[in-house]
Amino acid sequence: MDKFKIRKANMNNVFYKDDPEYPELLRRIGKEAPKQLYFKGSCPEFSSRFTLKGSDASRKIQSVRSKQPSIFENCLAVVGSRRLTSYGQRIAQDLVEELAMAGLTIVSGFMYGGDAAAHQATVKVGGRTIAIMPCGIERINPEYQKNLYDEILKNNGLIISEYQGDSHPALWTYPQRNRIVAGLSKAVLVLEAGAKSGSLITASYAKKFKRKIFAVPGSIISSMSKGTNLLIKEGAEVVTEAKDVLEYYDSHSDSSDPGFSSRFIPLKREPYAFQKFRNPRLGELEKQIIKELGREPLGIDELSRNLEISISELGAKLSFMQIQGLISQTGNKYYINNK
Repeated sequence: MDKFKIRKANMNNVFYKDDPEYPELLRRIGKEAPKQLYFKGSCPEFSSRFTLKGSDASRKIQSVRSKQPSIFENCLAVVGSRRLTSYGQRIAQDLVEELAMAGLTIVSGFMYGGDAAAHQATVKVGGRTIAIMPCGIERINPEYQKNLYDEILKNNGLIISEYQGDSHPALWTYPQRNRIVAGLSKAVLVLEAGAKSGSLITASYAKKFKRKIFAVPGSIISSMSKGTNLLIKEGAEVVTEAKDVLEYYDSHSDSSDPGFSSRFIPLKREPYAFQKFRNPRLGELEKQIIKELGREPLGIDELSRNLEISISELGAKLSFMQIQGLISQTGNKYYINNK
């Protein structure tokens, strides 16, 4: 009985290191590459593997791959603190959405905070994302992210783990998972990280595997930016827009793959509020509020001082703008909305 037939009989969706489907970039990290990867998902480039045998399967895989890029072709690891600030959340939303729309596969570790924000931003725009689990692929960890787990699969993404079934996570499986996140990816983007953030473990693996490291700069007085700012001091490339990352992927794309576009184009979307800002029916005060919030998120007291308007009058206007979907409030600050 050949290898493909054995795996069908065992009902294991699994790549072994000698399989053609095993991610090549991950295989290159050598001994640290997992001997097997269990996966869940319906990516067309290898969904036929359990219905065909031997050379027939190999020919089918190559045929499909010639028509479209593999989900593993241009992976970007995106990680961040489990306790993202409102700044980190905004960066995750705006930056990752644009990167996913440009065609990158977003890889992360499915934990709440930066990981979940990266996956959510990707599926929101219909992009493909890979979640690397610290447990078996059938176990959703954390449990309350079941909707995100399902959305990843609906968008032709993958759930991957080196552990099968519903295996439980352990303290040591979380940092071990990070080596796969970095190993699958051409580069790692750190959105926001404190001095002891687990995101820095992923960055250290990226450095070890000679991957490009990108970091989003943050406030020098914020404890949640100490890790990212340190990475920049140590040589990580500063990212202030999606173009910074896409130019790197454009220069490192596989031009020999006929099914792959050699040019990544950032699809920058203007915030919804700025689109409305150009609407002549928008009131003068609303335009002034949008202009102020375009500089930075502000609380009602700061807006009141800047606009020289009473808090009572301003509060009513801000509530109305929230109902319109122009702005949103997180904590005591107001932000311009994207749609």
